[in-house]
Amino acid sequence: MSTTASGDPGPSGASGAPSALFDTLQHQVAVFARRAEQTRLGGVGAVRNSMDRAAYLLLNHLDNEGPMGVKALAASMGIDSSTVTRQVAPLVDGGLVSRTSHPEDGRAVVLQLSALGRDRLEEVRAGRRELLKELTGGWSDADQEAFCRLLTRFNEEIVARHNRLAQSGAPGSATPES
Repeated sequence: MSTTASGDPGPSGASGAPSALFDTLQHQVAVFARRAEQTRLGGVGAVRNSMDRAAYLLLNHLDNEGPMGVKALAASMGIDSSTVTRQVAPLVDGGLVSRTSHPEDGRAVVLQLSALGRDRLEEVRAGRRELLKELTGGWSDADQEAFCRLLTRFNEEIVARHNRLAQSGAPGSATPES
């Protein structure tokens, strides 16, 4: 028999977990999204993170994957090319990303993280690392690792669901903006 958070019996969800668990989980995910957006997971100390989520994800992706074209970047991030073009424009204007011609096809554009972009990204990463250390500093190593593992798994499930919906053409399969 399932029980609610208060220990009372409650109706079970599809997985056998109490509905109250999923009520709490959906609420906590919403609170997390709001808090993360409010702070933009800002850094600590003098270096505050003022980089928006889309910029951070684009810069991080270019840093991890290397220079690439708009279409390749869009496909690898699961967003459409027009979104990448719109989101990368201020990064180019700010000198964080450079646009160059493709070495084999001069008509194609390659996006690359600039030295300034790399420095700014590392500044943001350092601030975020410090904030996460502060927020989870009282947690055991096992709890920190479990949270990281479960959050990664949760994000992977979201991507997998999106991909399934996109392949089926189902409603709700529109490309999410990152």
